[in-house]
This record gives sequence, C-alpha cells and structure tokens, in this order.
Amino acid sequence: MQGKFFVYIISTILVIWSMESIHINQIFKKNKIYQARLFYFLLGISMIYLVTNFFMDLFTSLKF
Repeated sequence: MQGKFFVYIISTILVIWSMESIHINQIFKKNKIYQARLFYFLLGISMIYLVTNFFMDLFTSLKF
C-alpha cells in the first residue's frame, strides 16, 4: 500500500507539470471562470487516477 501512495505522489507531480503546458483559456467561453476551474480540477484528478492505475497494473503484471 505504501508503494501505491508513492506512485500517486509521482503521478500527481507529473500530471500537474504536464497540464501547465495547456493553454486552456481558449477552449472555454468568456466569463466562465468557475466552470473552467472545475473542469481543469476534475481533469487533473482523473488523469492522476488513470496514470497511477496504469503504472500499478504495469508493475503488478511484470512481477514474476
């Protein structure tokens, strides 16, 4: 269980770092700040979950 926590920390750092490169203001309508922030937050949480589960599945499948 401690290994999964470590993978969550690493994937959180990687997802936040990679999401900084997206210029998200062009996607949303003008004056829809709270909806854009909520979408960005939910997108980040889902990406962290998917990346963590991918690496955990990869590590467990490679274990002999």
